[in-house]
Amino acid sequence: MSNTEFANVTQEKNRVQANGSLAADPRVAFFNHQAGHWDDDEREVAQTLASLEALRDRLGLGPGQDVLELGCGTGRITGWLAKTVCPGCVVAADFSPGMLEQAKKRKLPVEFRLMDICGEVFPLERFDTVFCFHSFPHFRDQPRALQNMSGLLKPGGRLIVLHLAGSVELNDFHGHLSHPICHDHVPPKNICTEMLAAAGLRIESFTDEPGLFLLVGIA
Repeated sequence: MSNTEFANVTQEKNRVQANGSLAADPRVAFFNHQAGHWDDDEREVAQTLASLEALRDRLGLGPGQDVLELGCGTGRITGWLAKTVCPGCVVAADFSPGMLEQAKKRKLPVEFRLMDICGEVFPLERFDTVFCFHSFPHFRDQPRALQNMSGLLKPGGRLIVLHLAGSVELNDFHGHLSHPICHDHVPPKNICTEMLAAAGLRIESFTDEPGLFLLVGIA
């Protein structure tokens, strides 16, 4: 089997696995329903991009890096990522077909994939950075997700978990929302440390303060 044939077969396995394992996750229907209106607040979108630009140096992203964006949603920040790491490549993945449909309308120079990071993942390639922006709490099996992310990183690669809110703010916000995301929380530092260690990752830096949650792990 050629490399191209292997890649095609592996990508099909990922697609089938994602479709099968996600059928029981009610979050998919929730985000599919939200997708069409996710970016209605243009001012919020602009503020998000401005905040990312201000954090650029702390994130350690730069030209030539290959990045997997997990939980890309409607692609709100995907274009910014692509510009930041160009000529590196960005693969933007989500478990919501509805979100991906909206993201693809942006016609960005990235590859979009349906991916269930909590299911069985067949790596097609490895990345310099796995970037989780506003998505980690929604992974229904966070230890399994971290194990899969670890397997998708190059040796010395970096995992970035970023929220423009501290864990107290974020968990309180989710707690006031409806099922199925009312219990989707960011774990405390000691639990994060344990989960990362079990996945073969170590914490390089950890910030949890009002307005910012930033975890950087190293493979």
